Amino acid sequence: MIKRSCNALLISLALLTLTPTIAWSEVSEKETSKEREEEVITEDKEETLEEKISELLPDLSEEESEYLALLIKADEYYQAGEKEKAEALYREAKVSFDTETVSTLRDSYYEEDKLPPAGKVYWRHGKADFDPKLRTKSLAPLQHLVTEHSDFIPGHVRYAEALVYFEETEKAIKHLEKTISHYPHEFELVEAILPLYEKTEQWLDASFTARQFALLNPEHSKAEELQTIANQRLEQYQSRLRANLRGNVFANLITGALGYAFTGSLLGPISAIDSTALLLRGESGVGEAFSNRLRQQLPLLEDEEVNEYVNEIGKTLTTYTGRDDFEYEFHVIKDDNLNAFALPGGKIFIHAGAILNTKSEAELAGLIAHELAHTDLSHGFQLVTEGNLLANVSQFVPFGRTATNLIVLNYSRDMEREADEIGTRLLASSHYAADGLYNLMLTLEDKKQDRPSPPVWLSTHPETEERINNIKTQIINNNYNRYRYEGVARHQAMQEKVAQILAEHQLKVQE
Repeated sequence: MIKRSCNALLISLALLTLTPTIAWSEVSEKETSKEREEEVITEDKEETLEEKISELLPDLSEEESEYLALLIKADEYYQAGEKEKAEALYREAKVSFDTETVSTLRDSYYEEDKLPPAGKVYWRHGKADFDPKLRTKSLAPLQHLVTEHSDFIPGHVRYAEALVYFEETEKAIKHLEKTISHYPHEFELVEAILPLYEKTEQWLDASFTARQFALLNPEHSKAEELQTIANQRLEQYQSRLRANLRGNVFANLITGALGYAFTGSLLGPISAIDSTALLLRGESGVGEAFSNRLRQQLPLLEDEEVNEYVNEIGKTLTTYTGRDDFEYEFHVIKDDNLNAFALPGGKIFIHAGAILNTKSEAELAGLIAHELAHTDLSHGFQLVTEGNLLANVSQFVPFGRTATNLIVLNYSRDMEREADEIGTRLLASSHYAADGLYNLMLTLEDKKQDRPSPPVWLSTHPETEERINNIKTQIINNNYNRYRYEGVARHQAMQEKVAQILAEHQLKVQE
């Protein structure tokens, strides 16, 4: 295994700045002995620091070193404006996608004549007028149709209409939700479900669904209109919360005050009022409140250069998110695990290990883009309101279960797919190589195979192989550019700096 050649030099320079100078003047033999003992102790400490830094920096095989060296040269051409030379080297370094290994869902369609004979029979009966006395006769053919020919979109819309007619509105909603998860680009499905959400006053679900479609399909003629609908339905949801809160807010405040009287803790009032009052502040308000607390509790990395690096990546990507109602923040935690999490309202926390364990700036951008996608799609806020969080991150949250529920590490499979898709599109819209998230997933998969337990960020996400294939499919189908800026040299410089900061921090904690 080969370390980057600059590691030893940078470590040596770092150690020189830490080594005290010993003045060899005329001193007693006792003092000389004492100084020699101190020198030995200092050298032992230096060796420990060097070992710590070495442990934190990734080992690179000769093949990996050659690959990254090629990307560095390509980056130089790219930054110099010599895009053709850069692309040639990027292509030389990267393995071509094998399109034969890519699998996709069956393409959806609307044309009745594309249905096979049996499907046409189901559809003919399904289109007939509903008879209140013949429920089974109306529903049975449509059930067969959506089961056996799920790619025929009008069948799903008609089946939902039939369920509503026979007073099974909730079942219709559940069916459309499931279908939208498989076909998130079909406006007709969203158009069918929004009135049902409104009929049942499920304002928050309506907001999430409308915003999700708008973000996943920004070029659609209805995208802007759906963003407006999303904002309106969110306001309706909050208005209902305000009305519900008025009836019991005083009792909650009294309970909270009693908690403070007995425990001396201000956490009592927060836990008593719980998430209802917090949600009235909206995504941005909730995220801001708990981001402020986390920044006081977590061991944040305060180095200006490293923070500027991460913020520059984050701010570049937020240009393309479509959410101008958030004030985005990016923070780095002194932790060597490859991990990251997002709070509602665009507050992103990245572990320093994410810098150490990614191979390029584009890979790190892929991680950040994925977390941004979760916030932009309101995934965390949605799970908080549904109250079905699976995450257990209490080690980060010493101030109550509401905050714990806001830091979301476990999303549903559909949410992960959506975040992968939006994250990859963010990369493709920027100057980064569009396969940054794809390459990150490969890096994570390699680490998963090399270790008895997978990286933390990977362990909370489902089926890496499937997601790798999905991202590859997206890149191929949309002709995204993989042969752009990777940012390897700059990323390696940040890795060196982060490794030293973490090593010093870990040694200090051990003392």
